[in-house]
Amino acid sequence: MFPSSMPCPHPPARWYSLLTLLLLAAAAACSPKKDPEEKPGRPSPPAVVTGGAGRATFTIHYSQPSAKERKIFGGLVPYGQVWRTGANEATTFSVNQDVTVQGQPLPAGKYALFTIPNQKEWTIIFNRNPNQWGAYEYQPADDVLRVKATPAATPHTLEQFRITADKGGQVTLGWEDTQVSFQVK
Repeated sequence: MFPSSMPCPHPPARWYSLLTLLLLAAAAACSPKKDPEEKPGRPSPPAVVTGGAGRATFTIHYSQPSAKERKIFGGLVPYGQVWRTGANEATTFSVNQDVTVQGQPLPAGKYALFTIPNQKEWTIIFNRNPNQWGAYEYQPADDVLRVKATPAATPHTLEQFRITADKGGQVTLGWEDTQVSFQVK
């Protein structure tokens, strides 16, 4: 035993806890601040597609998940359920002027772009709530437009989900062995 006037060679456990908290707080205060818009490296990297339809310009922001030897449609992405059409945040579709999609009117604005994949027909959804994580908060009451599109086989297997747009306003979503297109005019 040590006399009460001598310091204890092993401080109490609460001192270790306090010291740990102080060190963590100091490290947090000294770490560089991150821009909230900056997205860290992700397995499904962000991508942007820009296209045109007459005088209108549209932009699609999405993330590109990889197949990684998984069955995608009817597997990882179940048939008959709303899909975020990519990964991470909901895919967004922004257009600077009123357009038509598959012949149906879509006002200028920014939308979440969801899909409901099925074997013979897909539903393409433009939802007024673009700031969502995935499709977890998706509400059908917020749909501005729903159109149908027919899936087809891809010319070659796509490991990574991809969205393309041509000069005529055709948007194509493709992943694994499936692609589906819709027309923006």
